[in-house]
Amino acid sequence: MKLFAKFMLAALVGMAFSASYAADEHAAAPAAAAVAKPAKPDPAKGDTVFNATPANSQSCASCHNADGNSAIASNPKLAQQHPEYILKQLQDFKSGKRKSAIMKPLASALSDEDMRNIAWFVGSKNVKTGFSKEKDLVALGEKIYRGGVADRQIAACAGCHSPNGAGIPAQYPRLGGQHADYTTAQLVAFRDGVRLNSPQMTGVAAKLNDREIKAVADYIAGLR
Repeated sequence: MKLFAKFMLAALVGMAFSASYAADEHAAAPAAAAVAKPAKPDPAKGDTVFNATPANSQSCASCHNADGNSAIASNPKLAQQHPEYILKQLQDFKSGKRKSAIMKPLASALSDEDMRNIAWFVGSKNVKTGFSKEKDLVALGEKIYRGGVADRQIAACAGCHSPNGAGIPAQYPRLGGQHADYTTAQLVAFRDGVRLNSPQMTGVAAKLNDREIKAVADYIAGLR
């Protein structure tokens, strides 16, 4: 009887320990999930960071303007861009996946929360529309953008970035109204293997020549 009592006591202790361990595991799971969940973006804080001037540096606004509508053709317009896309680019600059001697130190100084707030701030601003300048190339740019080049297996830009250049949120960036100089530079960087953070764009740009890139970029500038 004593042996049986000892056996039952051990079994009960084991069951109690297992139940306690399971309860602890169950409680820990949602706690871990809560820690991993990013904070909700705060555009107001993003405005502050975007327009602030860090020590020995420049503000984001000094290159991209206070509302994200860059007035410098070589600097991209960020206004109305999909926040998820801006966030990814900042993360890529910080990690070095996207190379830029200018953006690397600036992005490295930002926390994940800063990046998220900035992305949602500039994404909430309306982009100022642009216009095409190369009238002799507009027809070629439109043809490539809307229909691609079938015999060279070049996909239509509109397939991912939409006919009016609005893109697809969280998947493909907005292009409409972007500075032609900036778009040209990025397509060349993709084609020449300088920019490597988008395999899809590397494959498309690799098939375009200089004239085609210039035509597409100029057409994109006039989209709205």
